[in-house]
Amino acid sequence: MCLAVPGKVVSIDQRADPLTGLIDFGGVQKQACLEYLPDIRVGEYVIVHVGFALQRLDEESARASLELFEQLGLLEEEFGDAWEQAARQESGSEAR
Repeated sequence: MCLAVPGKVVSIDQRADPLTGLIDFGGVQKQACLEYLPDIRVGEYVIVHVGFALQRLDEESARASLELFEQLGLLEEEFGDAWEQAARQESGSEAR
């Protein structure tokens, strides 16, 4: 599954082409393309889908969504260790 996940902009690499930044998704940090939101600032929240920040989001909504995703186990599914997930799928131990 591929979710659009809210995250907080931790840093922005203004020299990168395309514009990129480090986004914190409730403790997991990943790089994302910020080209669609060139005026975004560090500390603001964005919704990221397949590596692209697509929309600005208020902090309250972002935190509520992250909490719900975590409760549902979707953050682990989306950001967990890919090698571990593949091994679980291969062994058939992952619930379907």
